[in-house]
Amino acid sequence: MKYAGIGSRNTPDQQRCRMADIAAGLAKQGWLLRSGAAPGADTAFEWGCDQVDGAKEIYLPWNNFARHSNGMTITPEQWEAAEYLASLFHPAWDKCSPAARQLHARNGFQILGPDLNDPVDMVICWTPEGKMVGGTSQALRIAQHLQIPILNLAMLGDIAFMETYERLVVKPMLENRG
Repeated sequence: MKYAGIGSRNTPDQQRCRMADIAAGLAKQGWLLRSGAAPGADTAFEWGCDQVDGAKEIYLPWNNFARHSNGMTITPEQWEAAEYLASLFHPAWDKCSPAARQLHARNGFQILGPDLNDPVDMVICWTPEGKMVGGTSQALRIAQHLQIPILNLAMLGDIAFMETYERLVVKPMLENRG
């Protein structure tokens, strides 16, 4: 099983702690994290995954992005395909700078893997007010198109979060022990 752990660079501290807990719990269950090393949500998911030596695929739009040096190796052909995919889903692709295009192309890898043919089983994210905003919205548009479930933590209060965490992390861990 695999998931995209993504979201806003401005994710609040409390949500980043939740993301790290979710990532650690899912990693213990053998889930693979796909993310993009951006400050905020991405790094929270990666940090949680790393705490338990979980499996991950981190996609960087360029070398040393956000001082991250261990991204997935992507061929020029894969980048070209990812940029084409991004152009299909971005509402103003022709207005994007080259750097913005690389950032948006990276989102395709987070949802579909290095060959753009292996979709995640779900997306866990946080966006302001649960809206489709920022770079995260590019990944969410792709996920919606493919009918991949999206769990936006901004839409969940404390009780709903705990119920979701129990369903996704605690219950499967207990089932695997029995």
